[in-house]
Amino acid sequence: MKTVIVYSSATGNTARLAQELSAQLNLPAMPLAEAEGWQDADRILAGFWTDKGSCDEKMAAFLSGLGGKEIALFGTAGFGKEDAYFEAILGRVKEHLPADCRYLGGFMCPGKMGMGIRRRYEAMLEANPEDSRTKMLLKNFDAVLDRPNDQDLEALTNWARSL
Repeated sequence: MKTVIVYSSATGNTARLAQELSAQLNLPAMPLAEAEGWQDADRILAGFWTDKGSCDEKMAAFLSGLGGKEIALFGTAGFGKEDAYFEAILGRVKEHLPADCRYLGGFMCPGKMGMGIRRRYEAMLEANPEDSRTKMLLKNFDAVLDRPNDQDLEALTNWARSL
């Protein structure tokens, strides 16, 4: 059974996961924009970054063309750390898979966000210093600065080996 890793990564977080999977499982990993040879794979580990609660549009289009394949999803999200939140994201991404795919499951972990986002949050807080939502956004931003971390990578590898 041929297995490949195809991923989309805006900030490098999902790329880091893909590279870890590639190294630990001795599988080829390729960015979606450069993906070649995946058509003859039986199983695809598809990595994505979270964009508005799902995967980005290019990954959605890629997933929708994977009829007849075994698919496992993995991704990162800059916000959230609750399993229910991650499961909701995976559920929305899974909706892009054709009905004749065999879904093997998914893995999610937090991922750091770009500093431009922090600056935007800081400007929001400066405009409204008492805004509890903006304070929470800044707190979350800081909480994921080191993610994905070594524990995330170990959990990812264990998940992938269990497929």
